[in-house]
Amino acid sequence: MAEVYTVKVEEARSETDEKPSAGPVYRCIYARDGLMELPSDFESPWDFFRDTTKRCPSNPMLGRRQKTDLKAGPYEWMTYQEAYDAAIRMGSAMRSRGVIPGDRCGIYGSNCPEWILAMEACNSYAVTYVPLYDTLGANAVEFIINHAEVSIAFVQDSKIPSVLSCLGRCSNLKTIVSLGNVLTAQKKEAEEFGASCFSWEEFLQLGDLDLDMPLKKKTDICTIMYTSGTTGEPKGVIIKNEAFMAQVFSIDQMLKLTDKVGTEEDVYFSFLPLAHVYDQIMETYWVYKGSSIGFWQGDVRFLMEDIQVLKPTVFCGVPRIYDRVYASISSKISSAGTMRNTLFQYAYNYKLGYMEKGLPQDIAAPLFDKFVFDKIKQALGGRVRLLLSGAAPLARHVEEFLRVTFGATMLQGYGLTESCGGCFTAISNVFSMMGTIGVPTTTIEARLESVPEMGYDALSTEARGEICLRGNTLFSGYHKHQDLTEEVLVDGWFHTGDIGEWQPNGAMKIIDRKKNIFKLSQGEYVAVENIENKYLQCPLITSIWVYGNSFESFLVAVVVPERKALEDWAVKHNSTDDLKSLYENPKARKYILDELNSTGRKHQLRGFEMLKAVHLEPNPFDMERDLITPTFKLKRPQLLKHYKDCIDQLYKEAKA
Repeated sequence: MAEVYTVKVEEARSETDEKPSAGPVYRCIYARDGLMELPSDFESPWDFFRDTTKRCPSNPMLGRRQKTDLKAGPYEWMTYQEAYDAAIRMGSAMRSRGVIPGDRCGIYGSNCPEWILAMEACNSYAVTYVPLYDTLGANAVEFIINHAEVSIAFVQDSKIPSVLSCLGRCSNLKTIVSLGNVLTAQKKEAEEFGASCFSWEEFLQLGDLDLDMPLKKKTDICTIMYTSGTTGEPKGVIIKNEAFMAQVFSIDQMLKLTDKVGTEEDVYFSFLPLAHVYDQIMETYWVYKGSSIGFWQGDVRFLMEDIQVLKPTVFCGVPRIYDRVYASISSKISSAGTMRNTLFQYAYNYKLGYMEKGLPQDIAAPLFDKFVFDKIKQALGGRVRLLLSGAAPLARHVEEFLRVTFGATMLQGYGLTESCGGCFTAISNVFSMMGTIGVPTTTIEARLESVPEMGYDALSTEARGEICLRGNTLFSGYHKHQDLTEEVLVDGWFHTGDIGEWQPNGAMKIIDRKKNIFKLSQGEYVAVENIENKYLQCPLITSIWVYGNSFESFLVAVVVPERKALEDWAVKHNSTDDLKSLYENPKARKYILDELNSTGRKHQLRGFEMLKAVHLEPNPFDMERDLITPTFKLKRPQLLKHYKDCIDQLYKEAKA
């Protein structure tokens, strides 16, 4: 009998006139007797930073590569004590500008030491910080500044013009602090709107180390974090100190019980956006443990080089990054010659076999780790002991490859801004959790709620339904939006909108999304995300957006094909079309359509879920055109607006 990693703590609920049925409530086995409670002597995330600085003041805390003559050198480090003093002075400077506890401070820019110092300055003086999304464009920044009533903002040099351009419409914003330097002309422009603009150093001089800091409470609002909505305006997620801290303690507890907690020797690589909850929580955890945080240069072309120089011990990524690492290593292996290839395959299958039998990755095949897989580990600097993946599902073959070859613990998790980051996580070395998001963390309990209109039943033997969460790391509502809060928080349960399926070992697997559902004209319901995930398994495409509506009886799609697939097709069919014409070639389009539908049939898609026509798009869906969110989810209303003419044309063609 396989081990089960969750325990039932409450029975299922039957369907009523008002509510659909809901399955039993589960916790992970490590919270069997109750959810983790916050230690009573912690009031604010500031306590983590303060205590670590007392414990190890001279440890390196924040590092970046200094550039000389356009070339980046080694990492240079600021100690905990230096960072602590800078944060206190920044907080004191904020106070000198009339900022009081509970006021809101924007932070706008990509990851750098100053981002963390601005966040800690807010924590020190009980000011609520509001990340301004680097990727949401000028309108969203203006919306957030006004909606959250931001009165002071720390802004990356390159973003200052976009903030100045909306000053006339942002009457609350009185102080702008550059994360670097500021031009005299920019200071003048700010003054014309009754605001002041400072360089980082100038602002630092306004503060002192006088330690008369306000009292902080667990119930204070730590941050208002705006989510990049796939529809409508960004929503401000309110996270209190107690939820933020409980999340950090929960990571520590899970690592302590299943793997190895963070230490002062650990080095974390900071490149996932700090404006998102995932990276903010992770960086706060490593601060709590006294570890070092090295920042990337902010340029994706040098990402792998930064990793090689830093040699992190912990790497948090998203599937897109892991896919790249996998593709790069796979191509090197396949071009290494038959003998090496055969040895690699033998070692891989040998180790995989023992891991499937339950052996931890570090003792499944130590000799092969040393002589075959060690080179692969070098791809991320050679010292990584912990790999984490979140934000979207990681392909199963990529997860397996990383677990077998990297000599590190690989954990996939799931979380939302509303759950203050990770609320489910895989458990170290439990191989049966492959392809799942694992079990609830020690601060959360979960249940599934039936979604009858999609055919998901939380009470059936294969329990499926909307994932609902309750516990100590949930948000406290949407800022100025009681109506939206009441829509998703019902009887203490947060409705995530994601459809999950419990696995026999107690892990959860995400299979669909509740919102992306519509009815075709013949009355059939279509769960479009689920269908897209199946079509994405066709190797000839990189992205797909499937569209349908209740006035039509069938589906069409905009597809980004693999360029090589089209070029290979052209060679095979002696086509002399240039690349642009290839994308428009009716025969090439039919070839991709047929391959997609063949993949669909293989995955048991029903007749009305098959595609009748496709448009081939040469450019990947991107944030520049506002077609995807920063976490790469499709923005369906924007896609429809952008491709409206294509969609009309596809329906015309298919009907003809």
